[in-house]
Amino acid sequence: MVKLHKIAGQVMSFFEAFEGSRPALDTERILIVRGISSVDIPIAEIEGKLEELKKLLQGTEINVVSDEAGKLINRMDEQIRATVSIKTDTDSNGIMRMTKDLESQNVFVKFKLMILVHTGIFVVIYKDKTDMGPVFIEVVVSDDEQEGRSL
Repeated sequence: MVKLHKIAGQVMSFFEAFEGSRPALDTERILIVRGISSVDIPIAEIEGKLEELKKLLQGTEINVVSDEAGKLINRMDEQIRATVSIKTDTDSNGIMRMTKDLESQNVFVKFKLMILVHTGIFVVIYKDKTDMGPVFIEVVVSDDEQEGRSL
């Protein structure tokens, strides 16, 4: 659990969104944290910032449309469902649908799905397409060490 908090803390600190950030879900196996960056990151720089974060964490990016991504998303979903009652089926296309829904509401969205040793990470950043207003950060950190496997 400490590992999940450390990784989420690194992400939120990197985006200067640590202060005021709150966990949306905090269990032994999965941690979801949301925050707002205290700096104005221009839309043109968001993709580069995500790349910098990947290097900082020494993560390996996963294509969201791949078997590996499907496994990670399903694992995250199972870990969430172990704590929260959800009445719909697992949907590995949910990331793309979420992105399209936000974009249709005039919101710019970028994300990275990556793995570290025994840990999966999903980071999403969104901001109004006018490039004004706050930059929202959400990170999902999923642990697979107890299962004795990695992706």
